[in-house]
Amino acid sequence: MPRSDNQKLKILYILDYLQKKSHRDKPVRAGELIDMLERYGIHCDRKTIYSDIAALQDFGVDILCQPGRGGGYYVASQSFELPELKLLIDAVQSSRFLTEKKSRALIEKLCTLCSAQDAKLMQRDVYVSGRVKSMNETIYYAVDTIQEAIAQNRQIRFRYFDWGLNGMREYRDRAYTASPYGLCQDNENYYLLALSPRHGITSYRVDRMSDIALADEARVPCPELTGKHLTEYANRMFQMYSGSRVSVKLRFRRELANVVVDRFGKDTMLIPDGEDWFVFTVEVAVSPLFLSWVMGFGSKATILYPQSVIDQCRQLCREILGQYE
Repeated sequence: MPRSDNQKLKILYILDYLQKKSHRDKPVRAGELIDMLERYGIHCDRKTIYSDIAALQDFGVDILCQPGRGGGYYVASQSFELPELKLLIDAVQSSRFLTEKKSRALIEKLCTLCSAQDAKLMQRDVYVSGRVKSMNETIYYAVDTIQEAIAQNRQIRFRYFDWGLNGMREYRDRAYTASPYGLCQDNENYYLLALSPRHGITSYRVDRMSDIALADEARVPCPELTGKHLTEYANRMFQMYSGSRVSVKLRFRRELANVVVDRFGKDTMLIPDGEDWFVFTVEVAVSPLFLSWVMGFGSKATILYPQSVIDQCRQLCREILGQYE
C-alpha cells in the first residue's frame, strides 16, 4: 500500500491498536503508538498522536489517559464488558449442539472483542475438551439455512438420521419435508419446531438433520406456531418429546418445590397439601420421558389426575419390572 494511503489510515491503526492492546492495568504510551505506526510506514510525532486521540475522543471513543510514570492511554469501555463476554463464552462452552471445533472458533472470535490482556485471562479459563458435544460439524450452517427459510416463508427438505452403535450415522429411509417456524434450545440441544405433512406439529433435533435445503413451496400456514403461540407451544412440550398434551395434577414432597419451579417456571401454582406435601397442575406432552421424570423421585412424587396418565405410568412400571424378572 502506498505511503500516502497508509497515512490516511493512521487514526484507524491507532484505534485498532488501543482496542486490542490497551488495558487500564497496562496503558499504551504515545511512544508505543509511534513505533507501531512506523511498522506501517507512517511517520509522526507525539503532537500528532495527541491530536488523533483527541479526535477519537470527540468521536465518542471512551479513551482515557492515565498520568504519571507508567501511564498512557487505554480504552475504558469495550463493546462488551468482561463479565458479559464471559457469559457468552460460558454459553458456547455449555452448548452441546456446537462441536468442539466450532466452539473453539467462536470463543476465539469472542476474545477479539476485548483487549489482549483480558483475552488471555478468559482463554486461561476455557475448557472445551471432555464436554459432551455434537458430532455434527454442519449444525452451525443448518441453523442459518433454517432461519433463512423462516424469513423467506419457505418449506425445507432434509434427511434425518440416528446414531448407530458403531458411532456412524444411520439415515432414515425417506426424505423429510417440513414448514419451519422456530428454533429453540432445550436440555442443551437445539430443536426445530415445524409443521410436518405426515406428523403435524412436531420437533426435530437440528444436530440430527442433514442436507438441509430450501424448497420452492411456501410454508403451510400454522397459526399454532406463529407469534406468541410459538412460545406457548414450546413451553408445553416437555423436553421436546412428542406426546398428547394433557393437564396433569401431581403431588410432590415439599423439598422438591425448587425442582418443580426450575422445570415448569415460577408462575406454577404450588398448593400446600398438609405439612410435607404440595400439589400442582401443569400441561405437558405426556411421554415416557415425562413419566420417567416423575418416577425418578420415587415415593416423593405421585400423579393424581387424570386416570389415563396414571394408567400409562403403571404400564411403564410393569414394562420396566418385566426386564428384571
